[in-house]
Amino acid sequence: MRTPDNVVIFGVGALGTLFGSHLNKVARVTLVDSWREQVKTLQKRGLTVTEMDGRPSHHQLSVTDQISELSDVDLVLILVKSHQTLDVAPKAVQVLGDNGIVVTLQNGLGNYEQIAQLAGRERTSLGVTFQGATLESCGLLRHAGVGSTTLVRLPGQETLFQGIEDLFHRAGIPVMLVDNADSLVWSKLAVNAAINPLTALLEVPNGSLVEQETWLNLMLAAVQEVTAVAAAKHIDLSGDDMAQKVVEVCRATAKNHSSMFQDIKKNRQTEIEAICGQVVRYSKELGIPTPVNGKLLELVRAKETGQHVNLDF
Repeated sequence: MRTPDNVVIFGVGALGTLFGSHLNKVARVTLVDSWREQVKTLQKRGLTVTEMDGRPSHHQLSVTDQISELSDVDLVLILVKSHQTLDVAPKAVQVLGDNGIVVTLQNGLGNYEQIAQLAGRERTSLGVTFQGATLESCGLLRHAGVGSTTLVRLPGQETLFQGIEDLFHRAGIPVMLVDNADSLVWSKLAVNAAINPLTALLEVPNGSLVEQETWLNLMLAAVQEVTAVAAAKHIDLSGDDMAQKVVEVCRATAKNHSSMFQDIKKNRQTEIEAICGQVVRYSKELGIPTPVNGKLLELVRAKETGQHVNLDF
């Protein structure tokens, strides 16, 4: 077993700082981002996390906006927004050690392909996480939901992935290893397409979506469309009851504000193109109707530009 002890996380948003605060307990971790206000706050005051039980914890993290001093990294985790992947990918390759790997835990489709094109498929893995976290302000994080994290094991890297699994478990991050990513990624995509746009448009936490029948039905319709597109691409999601799964995720992260909701509130670009946008693009290629995902895409695009939108289906 080869346990990585030099870890770099690209991203100082909610999930980047959440993973950083856990992994920093058991490894040498550096967080990298160009978000100057958050970087400076973390450097000066550290990170305060409101844990699931309500108690606060404080973490002094190594954070930088420069990569010149980073090298020979064992494990790079990519936790930036999908539209930042093209900018971050070459930096990840630059700091990676000869035997290191890059893992994307981002939302949506297309991130893995962009990273693997630079790092090589033999050094690029992907995974999904259902951890929930809300960045309430710079340096202040609320852990809003404990969920599973699953990573795709690379052939020939079994000892390193055993070490990563051990590292995550010791850091208090539940993790599983699998050999195939397709159903994993599309399952997460279905959950994201159902929850994130609706919470952003309605400006409600995840748990609210299961409390009103109209919102619940819209969420489940979005899931059904993604499942149909996946099936047309010969990706079988029948092993999961996706309707039940998305409801379970809403309840497990009931108090969490989705990343898309957080982006809308802060007038930032969302990941709608990598989520509903990708579903709609595939649906057109395959001739599968996806009216709900199409409407969610249209409405979030409008809201990103500051327009007032009505959730009228």
